[in-house]
Amino acid sequence: MGKPKHTCIFDGDNLDTTFHLGIFSEEKLLGVCSFFKANNPNISESPQYQLRGMAVLNEFQGKGLGHQILIFGEQMIKKKNAKIAWCNAREVAINFYRKNGYEITGKPFNIETIGLHFVMYKVL
Repeated sequence: MGKPKHTCIFDGDNLDTTFHLGIFSEEKLLGVCSFFKANNPNISESPQYQLRGMAVLNEFQGKGLGHQILIFGEQMIKKKNAKIAWCNAREVAINFYRKNGYEITGKPFNIETIGLHFVMYKVL
């Protein structure tokens, strides 16, 4: 959302363990996120799922849609018997994830062309 389509394609998108979610109003896609079965070496518990590619259209941000899609994804992760959800959070998204129960682990790092990121995780 706001990026070229090719930047929305990730290695592992088509794995059986990966799932993709969208939140719609009628036929309009308002938000997306994908969850990949992947362990972060800084987090000891497993199995884990990584949240990637989360986005909500600008005009729908701040209305709770990101929270709804995130909670739905976490419920799906629990059904898969995973204990941890984690992500590489952009600096501007830290408060969103904190409000949703995520904590920072490790040191910040930079992703070229995107900016400063933090690994954040939640025990489910």
